Amino acid sequence: MEEKKYLGIDWGEVRIGTALGDSVLKIATPHLVVSNFSDILEIIKKEDIDEIVLGEPLKMKNEESSFHLDYLDFKKRLEDSSNKIIHHLDERLSSKGADALLGDKKTKAARDAVAAMIILQSFLDREL
Repeated sequence: MEEKKYLGIDWGEVRIGTALGDSVLKIATPHLVVSNFSDILEIIKKEDIDEIVLGEPLKMKNEESSFHLDYLDFKKRLEDSSNKIIHHLDERLSSKGADALLGDKKTKAARDAVAAMIILQSFLDREL
């Protein structure tokens, strides 16, 4: 089986957390927190990403969030610009999980990268 490199994304209106993983080790690790779309494209290029796992922000009652249209715009731009396979994964509770892992040492940026790691690890555990 050929190795694939994955980029996990925890999208937010202000910050975008990222994580990296691959199909061989199947372990996600926090990467960077960025603030704009062009930074995501740079990570895809620099890290030679094959597929993307994008967390979809939903409310606990399975409703779309108030910023869902901004998320859909980001998703569409990513699909159009990256030419990569994009997997969509429910990201509910990923930030809560990040808080639990970070404890008192959390910053908002660290939380976003760890949330991206949780999203990607969930995908790797289920799909590979």
